[in-house]
Amino acid sequence: MDLDSALWPKDVQRCSFPKFMIGITVVTLVLIWGVYAALLCWFKGLNQTNMNDYYGFALWIWADLAIIGLGGGAFFTGFLRYLVKKDELKNIINYAVLIGFICYSSAQLILGIDVGQPLRGWFIFWHANVHSMLTEVAFCLSCYFVVLCIEYIPLILENRQLDKEPFFHHLSHNMHGIMAIFAATGAFLSCFHQGSLGGVSGVLFGRPFGFREGIFIWPWTFFLFTWSAAACGPCFTILVTKLTETISKKQLVKPDVIDLLAKISGWMMFTYIIAKTVDTWYWALYTAPSKGFNWAFFYSDNAFYGPWILWLEIVICGYIPAMLLITKKTRQKNATLWTAIILASIGVCVNRWALVLQVMAPPVLPFDTWALYIPSWQEVATTILPIAYGVILIMISYRYLPIFPQERELNPITN
Repeated sequence: MDLDSALWPKDVQRCSFPKFMIGITVVTLVLIWGVYAALLCWFKGLNQTNMNDYYGFALWIWADLAIIGLGGGAFFTGFLRYLVKKDELKNIINYAVLIGFICYSSAQLILGIDVGQPLRGWFIFWHANVHSMLTEVAFCLSCYFVVLCIEYIPLILENRQLDKEPFFHHLSHNMHGIMAIFAATGAFLSCFHQGSLGGVSGVLFGRPFGFREGIFIWPWTFFLFTWSAAACGPCFTILVTKLTETISKKQLVKPDVIDLLAKISGWMMFTYIIAKTVDTWYWALYTAPSKGFNWAFFYSDNAFYGPWILWLEIVICGYIPAMLLITKKTRQKNATLWTAIILASIGVCVNRWALVLQVMAPPVLPFDTWALYIPSWQEVATTILPIAYGVILIMISYRYLPIFPQERELNPITN
C-alpha cells in the first residue's frame, strides 16, 4: 500500500494519483487566472472593474448573494438532521457541511476583493455602523463561517491516518457529540444574515423595484431570502452530490436519503414560491403605484432586464421544480430530479440577480435612462475563482476524508 492509498477512507477505491493530479492541475490553472485578476483589483484598484455610480453593487455582490443562497443547504440540512431529528440525513450532512463551508468561504473571498482594501476589513467590526443591515450581515456571516469550520474539523480528523492518534480520535468523537449545539447556532445565524441580505434591497425606497412593505423594520424580502435559501440550498446540495456520483461513477448516497431531502426541499420551495408570487402581486398593484410607477416600467426591452426574468424566476425555476419535487413519481425519476434541482439552483441565482442588479438599472429621475452593466474580465475571473477553489476542495475532501458514510456499503470492493 502506497502513501496516497493509505490516506483514503477505509475500504474505498479512488482513481490513480497521476489522474487525480491531472484534474487538480487543470482546475488550478483556472484558480491562478482568478488569483491574477484579484491581485490586479487589489494593487491597481477597482478601476479594473466596470462598476460605476449606478452599479456600486455589481457582479461580485450578485455572486456573493447567490453563493450564500446556494450554501443554505448546510444550515437547513443541519437543522433537519440535529434539531428535527431526521436521522436519515446523517448520510448527506457531511457533504452539506463541506458545500456550505466552500460557499461561505467563497463569499468572504469575494467580499475581500469587492472591498478593494481587504486589510481594512476589520473596520466593520471595530467601527460598526449599528444602523446598517450590512453590519449585522458581516457579524452573522463571520460567526456562521466559524461554525462551519467547527463542523468541518471533525471530518478532517477522521482521516484514516489522523484517526489513529488517540487525541484526534477522541476530539472528533466529542465534537460530533455536541454538533447539535453548533447546528442550532448555525441555523439562528443563517436566518438573520440571509434575511438581512434580502432586507438591503427591501429598504431602498429610492429604488422602488426592490422596495417592499414589511413587519416593523423588516421588509418582506427579509423573510423571502431566508425562505428561498432553505428551499433551494438543499437542491444545490443534491445537485453537487449527483454530479460527484456521476464523475466518480459511484453511488454515494442511498436513494431514500436523496428522496427525503428532495421532498422537504420541494415543499419548502412550493410554499416559498406562493409567498413570492403574493409578494410580487402586492408590489405590482400597490407598492410600485404608491411610488408613482407602473410595474411594467421596471422591465426593459433589453436582454438583461426584460419581463422574461419574472417568468424565469417564478414559473420556470419556481413552480415547475417545486411541483416536480413534491410529486413522488417525478421526484424519484432520475431525469426529472435532475431537472428540478438544476432549475431550483438557477432560480435562486436569478432572484439574487434581480434584487442586486435590476434594482440599480431602471431610471428613477426624469432625466435618467436605463443603466446597463457588463462586467470586466477581471470581475468574471474573480467570480470563477471561488468555483475553482471549491472544486479543488471537493476533490481533496472526497479523496481523503470519509464524506459519505454509505459509500463502502454501496460500492463494495471485490478482489
